[in-house]
Amino acid sequence: MTRPPGAGAPAEAPPGPAVPELAVLVGLQASGKSTFRARRFAGTHTVVSKDLFPRSARHKQRRQMRLVEEALERGRSVVVDNTNPSPLEWAPLIAAGRAHGARVVAYWFPPDVPDALARNAARRGRERVPDAGFFDTLRRLRRPRRSDGFDAVWQVRIDGRGGFDVRPDDAP
Repeated sequence: MTRPPGAGAPAEAPPGPAVPELAVLVGLQASGKSTFRARRFAGTHTVVSKDLFPRSARHKQRRQMRLVEEALERGRSVVVDNTNPSPLEWAPLIAAGRAHGARVVAYWFPPDVPDALARNAARRGRERVPDAGFFDTLRRLRRPRRSDGFDAVWQVRIDGRGGFDVRPDDAP
């Protein structure tokens, strides 16, 4: 497994670089984003995810942006663990990263619809996304590119052995 620069390190690692990183995860529900985030960014990045907000929370987008900006203002790296399927979601994050001098990196989880649907079906309670929501995300899902404003784009796939294969995404 390739470890991309700034992707995080074990919790006992020394503090990261002076320039904070804003890592934006992009992919379908049940594509492995949260597992990847927990393994790659634990101890190095502040986690921001709308899934961690109370279900009744209002203004989730505004709240997310406030948390991202607060962490970046403190010089902390941030990982945004949501589907972030299109420029509508990631453009404000890129702008916030740029405003705070952060390196902005996308982690792209290419859609594997049958496997993601199977993993989602195995979820219980609040964790399971209704099929209509899953397919709405799939309809809006777009591959991030450096031309969107990211400093780097990494492609992440589940490797079938309990881990992840992470490679530079060479899409133009």
